[in-house]
Amino acid sequence: MQRISVVGTSGAGKTTLARQLAQPLAIPHVELDALYWEPNWTEAANEVFRERVTQALQHDRWVVDGNYSKVRDLIWGQADTVVWLDYPLRVILGQLLQRSLYRSLTGQELWSGNRETLQKTFLSRDSILLWALQTYTRRRKEYPRLFRQPEYAHLQVVHLHSRTATREFLQTVS
Repeated sequence: MQRISVVGTSGAGKTTLARQLAQPLAIPHVELDALYWEPNWTEAANEVFRERVTQALQHDRWVVDGNYSKVRDLIWGQADTVVWLDYPLRVILGQLLQRSLYRSLTGQELWSGNRETLQKTFLSRDSILLWALQTYTRRRKEYPRLFRQPEYAHLQVVHLHSRTATREFLQTVS
């Protein structure tokens, strides 16, 4: 594994796993959210986002986390491995709730000065919890279909269904 893409529903633990993979492999970690989000939760223009990703992938080896279809061709076209975190919805929502509460209560800065708030998490149409609920089933149908496409036939797919399976997978890497 030299070029790895980590995908899964929001809250599955993509960034955490990508960091855990990057460290023992001594390769750069690319967090797509950091390249996508501008200040005040403004989305980067497509051409800007694609250029940022292109620049980030200039290394021979990397691990990328994120689900952005806008740049999937760039990432998966160069990747050799996709790790799909496909946990049960209850697990994802529990992790997402814990993470969002922590970030909101501590005021942790995410990308470009953005921060999660309790209002945004619980009382907004832009709620990350709502987003996870809306995209969970779609992603579970979408990824197997994408993996069968000829342009992605070169990818080794690691399909992880549980945190235990993820821990075991990490032990094979380190």
